[in-house]
Amino acid sequence: MSTQTNTRLSGLAQFDRTTSIWGPITLGLGFLISLGAALFAAFGTGLGITGGELWTAVGLVVATFGVIAVIEPISYYPVLGRSAMYQAFMIGNIANKLLPSALVAQADLDEKPGTRRAELIAGAAIIGAAFIHIVTLVILVGVLGTWLVGVLPPGLVAVARLYILPAVFGAVTVQAVVTMKNMRITIVAAVVAALITYVLIPLVPALSFYGTLLAVAATIILAWFARSRAADGRPSAAASSVGH
Repeated sequence: MSTQTNTRLSGLAQFDRTTSIWGPITLGLGFLISLGAALFAAFGTGLGITGGELWTAVGLVVATFGVIAVIEPISYYPVLGRSAMYQAFMIGNIANKLLPSALVAQADLDEKPGTRRAELIAGAAIIGAAFIHIVTLVILVGVLGTWLVGVLPPGLVAVARLYILPAVFGAVTVQAVVTMKNMRITIVAAVVAALITYVLIPLVPALSFYGTLLAVAATIILAWFARSRAADGRPSAAASSVGH
């Protein structure tokens, strides 16, 4: 039994070492390729874009989405784990595709997020989600996309665009609540989000860009103090999941 456990731990250590090396490398290469394509489009195609205009656009993007760039890794890590995080940020569409896939897979296999087994399940779910996405993208968008949009009534398309994003995020939220099975933390998150959205932001509109950051930070802090103290003395779930 001890030999088998040591072998499993050794395998996980090798897995962690491999992902810690190749994860940043692949993400870095993806970043350089994307940046190179954008710079070529801006300066190599005769569009007349100046350096000043480029830096102005960069500043606007950072001011608008910089907070999200900090929040997303913090929010997704407890569910995905390190190795699946590399996959997710390389593929994209995390909140509306990869995160729901990971949550559904973990719930279906009765594994609570935060364990090593849950991390491996999330990685496998992301691979499956990416594969299905590529297949449906080629068929529904590449082959049937133009035809399908043309035959759908304009009113239906407009309604779909209006409600599809809230529907996706609503489903993700419900799935997260069902998977975590922690009513106390769920109530804390819901109350904090409601107070910031309907009380703080209307009173201080200048904080509207930082609403998500404030909600995440406040929820983490309050959830820590509101957590069940009975769970503190139990063995680590990650340790109990090694070798599952």
